[in-house]
Amino acid sequence: MATLEQCMTALKGFVGDLAANPALAGLDRSVSCRLTDLGQVVQGRLVNGSAQGMAAVPDGPGVPKADIRITTASDDLVALTTGELGFGSAWASGRVKLEAGLRDMLRLRALL
Repeated sequence: MATLEQCMTALKGFVGDLAANPALAGLDRSVSCRLTDLGQVVQGRLVNGSAQGMAAVPDGPGVPKADIRITTASDDLVALTTGELGFGSAWASGRVKLEAGLRDMLRLRALL
């Protein structure tokens, strides 16, 4: 199991890469990643080509719902960001869950 610090580093890089992609220019959305094995949710925003305000909070019913939501285990998140695990195969096998509105899904599908 990866540590919360490793997940924060991995997620900042992953979300930062997404935000910097020209296909997502002008996108301003809240984003979260639920780390099922750590009981934490990392929240932040994709805005102006960068990831901003990334912070971890304990998972629970009071956590606000983000526009773009990823759910995965800590080890799978780290493997996704290091290239050891492909997003398509992780999603197809149920190791990663991605939820977003239809417009956001259409924008994200080409990038993931």
